[in-house]
Amino acid sequence: MALLWVVLGFFLFGSSFGCGVPAIDPVLSGLSRIVNGEDAVPGSWPWQVSLQTSSGFHFCGGSLISEDWVVTAAHCGVRKGHLVVAGVSDQGSEEEAGQVLRVAEVFEHPQWDLRAVRNDVALLKLAAPARLSAAVAPVCLPSAETSFPAGSLCTVTGWGKTRYNAFDTPDKLQQATLPILSNADCKEFWGSKITDVMICAGASGISSCMGDSGGPLVCQKDGAWTLAGIVSWGSSRCSPFLPGVYARVTKFIPWILEVLEAN
Repeated sequence: MALLWVVLGFFLFGSSFGCGVPAIDPVLSGLSRIVNGEDAVPGSWPWQVSLQTSSGFHFCGGSLISEDWVVTAAHCGVRKGHLVVAGVSDQGSEEEAGQVLRVAEVFEHPQWDLRAVRNDVALLKLAAPARLSAAVAPVCLPSAETSFPAGSLCTVTGWGKTRYNAFDTPDKLQQATLPILSNADCKEFWGSKITDVMICAGASGISSCMGDSGGPLVCQKDGAWTLAGIVSWGSSRCSPFLPGVYARVTKFIPWILEVLEAN
């Protein structure tokens, strides 16, 4: 149990341990959008990673939660041959000194359900630890009891498409500030598809899109950015007037800590 409490202390008790506080402050212009997006200040979201094929194709996002672990969506289908790229904001630039990290193990949630897109979370253990720096740092995990009230303004980041029918994803990391919806309000858009392991945000002229999957939805708690959701699913056309649906991280904290302790 001693290790578990070390893990709990590192992840859950915030900024004094260095999680969720970027060395470079993000600049957010209120309600922006990833569809027709807004460039993030380089280095301002240091936990954001790009999941790539061995040929360098970006297919999903993820969040660094420690030097050894990344959390992403199970539907991304990460395998050991895939790569985790940390510390890069502009994928078209050769000037950023990013880290290319290999995946040692993939842990998908045991109740991951592709058909219902439920329990859409996976943990990636890195083969070698990331080197933490101003550009590479972990996000804070919430406790299982943390609440993210409806109306809270939170931020989603990623290299997802800026138009649903765009051929390419953008080189520069995009960001969007968007409101949390209650699950009751979200059900007005998506009906019974919405369950308690999901959290919704958007429907305000803003949308995440293909390629953002697995990436972070973060909210500020006690001065530190905390992982509220993992980009999971939404409108097939990335409609900015339908809420995006995210895996609700608070529901997975017991499983995450169990995997970290055992591995």
